[in-house]
Amino acid sequence: MEIPAINLKAIVLVHWLLTVWGCMAWLPSSFPWGNFSVLAVGVWAIAQRDSIDAVLMFLVGMILTILTDIIHFGIYYELNELAPARAKGVFHFSAGMAILNLLLKPVSCFFVYQMYRERGGDYNVNFGFPSVSRNRDAYQSIDQQDESSNPANPFNQAQDSKPAVRTY
Repeated sequence: MEIPAINLKAIVLVHWLLTVWGCMAWLPSSFPWGNFSVLAVGVWAIAQRDSIDAVLMFLVGMILTILTDIIHFGIYYELNELAPARAKGVFHFSAGMAILNLLLKPVSCFFVYQMYRERGGDYNVNFGFPSVSRNRDAYQSIDQQDESSNPANPFNQAQDSKPAVRTY
């Protein structure tokens, strides 16, 4: 079974609309700032179709907003149950759209991850931290002596040449 191709524009548009509707009544200003910032990175990923970094940053941002949305809902939902009766309809609509936005984010993350792989990203995400490698093919054994080196000139430099420039 093949995974259907979902357009990145559709993902950004749906989450933008649900975020706008979710911000109508009850969430603090940190909710729209976080979500709209991630959607701006999504617009960047749309604009640069071959950028792996844009899609990866959009994916990481979506994952982080899942966590922050859960925290926002846990903290602020109870406070708005005390709202006046006439504001209950707007509150329930806004809360429903924000929760629907949260429920769609893992599905969107799955499709964005597929786009990341299509753009050339590898399966394991590398954040640029140095890692230890077990590949020792490039090393020369100290047991074997190279025929071109002699004990008087251990660094294989010509006697009359300048020392080589060291690169660090």
